[in-house]
Amino acid sequence: MTTPSVPINGSLLNVPATNTTFIPKRFNGLGMSLFTMLFGAVSNLTALGILARSRSRFRRQSKKSFLLLTVALLVADLLGHVILGAFALHVHLNPGVLRSEETFCDVFGASMVFFGLCSLFFGFAMAVERCVAITQPFFHASMVTAAHAKSVVLLLSTFALLLALSPFFSRGSYFLQYPNTWCFFPIQRSTDDTTLVLVFSSLGLFALFFSLFCNIVSGLALLHARIKSRKGNTTPSGSSGRRASTASSTSLFCTLDVEMMVQLAAVTVVSCVCWGPFLIHIFIKQFKMYTEPDKLVLIGLRMAAWNQILDPWVYILLRRKMLTRLCCAHYYQGIPTSSNSLSESRRNTINLQ
Repeated sequence: MTTPSVPINGSLLNVPATNTTFIPKRFNGLGMSLFTMLFGAVSNLTALGILARSRSRFRRQSKKSFLLLTVALLVADLLGHVILGAFALHVHLNPGVLRSEETFCDVFGASMVFFGLCSLFFGFAMAVERCVAITQPFFHASMVTAAHAKSVVLLLSTFALLLALSPFFSRGSYFLQYPNTWCFFPIQRSTDDTTLVLVFSSLGLFALFFSLFCNIVSGLALLHARIKSRKGNTTPSGSSGRRASTASSTSLFCTLDVEMMVQLAAVTVVSCVCWGPFLIHIFIKQFKMYTEPDKLVLIGLRMAAWNQILDPWVYILLRRKMLTRLCCAHYYQGIPTSSNSLSESRRNTINLQ
């Protein structure tokens, strides 16, 4: 979701094109919107490339459903950046287009609602899928398939599309929002419009809350399995027993399940930080009767726009190699190599002699 970077208020819309103070501001905002659109698109394409190279690991370990949901999330973020970024550039080049073209405002608003909900819904679906896979592995292995994941993606996308298209069927409308650079469900305009805003914010907050809940349950289950494995592999045979226990628990901690959980937890945190302020603020705003321009809504929207930029960097930075270095380096450093062991034994022999 790319939003114009420089506010364009009503007074600026009436300034002639020859005004030298307006032109630099407009083109500075144009450059920033272009940069964020390209940067977000490249980031999502890079993350998709990383997933494409690692798809063999997901297939080999029956993780295709999670892979499909992840790809759906990144594709939604990519399309959101490209489409909404193109709309933002058009608004920068034609400042009065949202006022003069009602259809363009409707399409702009519908796109923001659709891609925003898709990002939140897919993150929620990923959290539920991992929670079931970790807490009920046999049920997941026998019942959850890639076809089910595709059906979930289609169902959630359809639901988001229906809500986004509701104003086109005389259920509310899209309204030009402060500072006249984006369109969304109007606030405090009519009963239908208020209902749509409440539905949008409630669905988003529901997705964020239950994503956090599922991640906490999954994390506790993995931690319990690691502790149980360490206790089960501990033997009274001294260093060899401790080494076997460390190897077992470390190998468990570095599994693909943990890798996906770390990535999913990061995606959820990013979504909560980026989307939380916007969703909470527009939800509370429905119960307050004032019509003054609210800059907090614009700030929350810009924070939400960064969600689609930061999501792909989770998969770029939190790859298997990085997690192995962070989580498993202490184990490999603690195991002496054969050459080091031989040298140590020779030194001990010389000292005894």
